[in-house]
Amino acid sequence: MFPVIQVGKLAIQTPGLLIILGLYLGISLAEHFLPKEKISVNQFYAIIFIGFGVGIIGARFFFIIQNIKLFSSSPLNVFSLDGDLLDPFAGVILAGISILVYGYRNKLQFWSTLDLFTPVMAVFAIFLGLSHLASGKAYGVPTSLPWGIDLWGENRHPSQLYETIAALLIFLVLWRRYGRQGVPGIAFLLFISSTARVHLFLDAWRGDGMILVVGIRLQQLLAWLVMTMGLFFLDRQMQTRDATG
Repeated sequence: MFPVIQVGKLAIQTPGLLIILGLYLGISLAEHFLPKEKISVNQFYAIIFIGFGVGIIGARFFFIIQNIKLFSSSPLNVFSLDGDLLDPFAGVILAGISILVYGYRNKLQFWSTLDLFTPVMAVFAIFLGLSHLASGKAYGVPTSLPWGIDLWGENRHPSQLYETIAALLIFLVLWRRYGRQGVPGIAFLLFISSTARVHLFLDAWRGDGMILVVGIRLQQLLAWLVMTMGLFFLDRQMQTRDATG
């Protein structure tokens, strides 16, 4: 793990740097393909600002719910700038909802707007996995497999690498399809349903997070709900494409 990069007397938090880099690259990529006739640059960055703000607050709130004892003993941790005290998956969901609300109030095309931000989310997901690897967060359960990594005193599944590789593969698959769909929304729905499916599977090897019942984690329940909704609307959009094609 590399939580800190030392540059002379300056100590830079690697996880935070990776998250900022992921956001920058994702936003730059999305802006490059921004169709100006559908959304203005000002609207694009307004959505980024609102989504990021709501996502951070929501990610902290859900992290508090899962780690209530930590915050009960030290309530000021609620205002901590530590990026490890966040639930990224919940943050992404709430950020998406805030984007939908903004788009509705500004009469933006629903599915087309979501497609525009798919590159941001897809690139960010890759760097989020790298951030977890740097910080040691989202660590795996103990294992005897030869590719395990030594972390927190035990040999563990490299769940952060699983997460990063899966996000990279999803990005590469979507990149080949991005902008080539006749029906809006397909890129976004493919992204969220694929990402949720990956988390539903990979989170079984996570060593952190809240276990609800029979070994099922809160992250897996959220992933199942997102996957179900994503596949439902994806099927509807596919039917629309077939009907108009």
